[in-house]
Amino acid sequence: MQAAAETMGSFTSTFLDETRQILEQIDHHSIERMARGLGQVRDAGGRLFILGVGGSAGHAGHAVNDFRKICNFEAYAPTDNVSELTARINDEGWDTCYANWLSASRMSAKDAVLVFSVGGGNREKQVSVNLVRALETAQRIGARIFGIVGRDGGFTHQVADACAVIPVVSADRITPHTEGICAVTWHLLVSHPALQSAPTKWESVSLQGLAEVTLAGAGEADAQSNHVEAKSSHVEAKSSRVEAKSSRVEAKSSRVEAKSK
Repeated sequence: MQAAAETMGSFTSTFLDETRQILEQIDHHSIERMARGLGQVRDAGGRLFILGVGGSAGHAGHAVNDFRKICNFEAYAPTDNVSELTARINDEGWDTCYANWLSASRMSAKDAVLVFSVGGGNREKQVSVNLVRALETAQRIGARIFGIVGRDGGFTHQVADACAVIPVVSADRITPHTEGICAVTWHLLVSHPALQSAPTKWESVSLQGLAEVTLAGAGEADAQSNHVEAKSSHVEAKSSRVEAKSSRVEAKSSRVEAKSK
């Protein structure tokens, strides 16, 4: 059991060390170009369509919320409408489901696509072909293309205006590292001065307000403590009176015994 615990501790250190290596190696300039490019699309009145598959689809839905709420950027993801997505897959096929969704959304040259993907899409290997077809649709329309991807970046990296490729530092952990750093990267984007237009909740709560809440809580705790102490003193005084009364009873009993003798 001790050996197993040491192994688990070693894995934690290894995983976090690999994460640090990725953050040191990732191309900061590509992220900066992406932030400024997305800001230009937003400022020109364009919309943002975020595409992902699997875990990256979960990222897409979360990112849609943040781009809309924090950046005032009109954003959508096909995976947020399960009814439409499954109907398109069932009736039209997996490979075209995202491309047809973009067409139905009337995507224009003012808009942009942002791809989250471990591999970026690869037609030859038949992996995430729906991403490839969607990007080809964006190319034909003239929309701008951005991506946060892993491995060699795949088709997304080949056609993107700006793309952050997450370095591979462990062949055994490409997927968890790519998806983890993807979340870090798009949170960086929505926090970037080129995009952020509204404060996030906890950062908008003033330190003074927090201090007032803390002091108020401390004041209540002190008052409660004083009440408990006062109650304790009252109990002690009552106990002393009971002891004194008991002593008087004992003394009276002694006198009665003495008189009896």
